[in-house]
Amino acid sequence: MVNIDELKFDEKGLIPAIVVDSVTKKVLTLAYMNRESLQISMEKELSCFFSRSRQELWLKGETSGNYQHIVSITADCDKDALVVVVEPDGPACHLGSFSCFENPVWHSDERSEFSLEGLYELLEGRKRDMPEGSYTSYLFEKGLDKILKKVGEECTEVIIAGKAQDKRETVYEIADLAYHVMVLMVEAGISVEDVHRELASRHVIDHKVKQEKMV
Repeated sequence: MVNIDELKFDEKGLIPAIVVDSVTKKVLTLAYMNRESLQISMEKELSCFFSRSRQELWLKGETSGNYQHIVSITADCDKDALVVVVEPDGPACHLGSFSCFENPVWHSDERSEFSLEGLYELLEGRKRDMPEGSYTSYLFEKGLDKILKKVGEECTEVIIAGKAQDKRETVYEIADLAYHVMVLMVEAGISVEDVHRELASRHVIDHKVKQEKMV
């Protein structure tokens, strides 16, 4: 663990803090902390910054209710910048956006980012717009029973590939299963975050069980 005294605050006593959502891994905002706000953040487990414009401490969410519950704080290799991983109660941006970083400047035409959240949003769009010729639209059109049938079929394919110890085929079938499960999630109104939080809660329980067994 890095001690707060090892951190390198600038000549104004500030250190930049990059705030990241613990679930989506998306950058929410860039703010600044001084020694006092950092100490408050660690004590309260809530993001507290130093406002350069107002020259005062600023507990995120104190006015808006959009608190940021801190999961971890990590310093970079030079110890002059921080990454603060949080569970947000609401938008990070004062304009009401989930993230302050919502204005694209440039992107590659040959490379694209993939995320489960991005795929989920794409599937939501398919259900909303129902574009003709889309397999996803076809599944939503046929309804829950068809989606569940496909999930069951893909489960079987995963079992067959896994039993054959064919890694490449197993990966392929798991991807198929994941896709159809996410279609089911959209149909049922279950978000990626819902599943993430459930898995996280099980991790904590499993950790406690292991501790109890070791005693």
